[in-house]
Amino acid sequence: MSQKFDVVVIGAGPGGYVAAIKAAQLGLTTACIEKYQDKEGKLALGGTCLNVGCIPSKALLDSSWKFYEAKNQFGVHGISLNDLKMDIAAMIGRKAQIVKGLTGGVASLFKANGVTSLQGHGKLLAGKKVELTKPDGTTEVIEAENIILASGSRPIDIPPAPVNQVTIVDSTGALEFPAVPERLCVIGAGVIGLELGSVWARLGAKVTVLE
Repeated sequence: MSQKFDVVVIGAGPGGYVAAIKAAQLGLTTACIEKYQDKEGKLALGGTCLNVGCIPSKALLDSSWKFYEAKNQFGVHGISLNDLKMDIAAMIGRKAQIVKGLTGGVASLFKANGVTSLQGHGKLLAGKKVELTKPDGTTEVIEAENIILASGSRPIDIPPAPVNQVTIVDSTGALEFPAVPERLCVIGAGVIGLELGSVWARLGAKVTVLE
């Protein structure tokens, strides 16, 4: 027998998880489907924003600003620092802990409000049904009186610059550089592009933005 819910939400990003929690608070049986996994292979709620977007970029902006301020602006206060260094691994590690805490917070909110979390890929079918493809490849058809699509978006490849995550990375890759790049070209002057360009420029990269 297939599972049945009043509401099924496909996608656990800022739109999806908020919708799922609200539906549950209104007394509707609610499930939220999400396929994103963390580096340990565990379900990671929160979508692009919490995992590889707004939140981690803000964490890196905070760290890089502290370094930039110490290097360039402390002198006016009579504060001098010798041999100032930036531990990139520690900065990335702090960012990861912030992300882990917030995604765990979404999971706690699901539990507290009675939202059923389902891991896998959701596909809309006819007749108020959703096909769930689980991480092991098995499938299950779920019935729902109401279905909310909140599947989000992801960067696209463009012909002149196919992503290889080595010399050409997407925004997710730019959150994980093991060292400060000497030169960095950012294609796209949107929020994430400018934020990540600012992070690495503050740490010493020569950044060019194309828009």
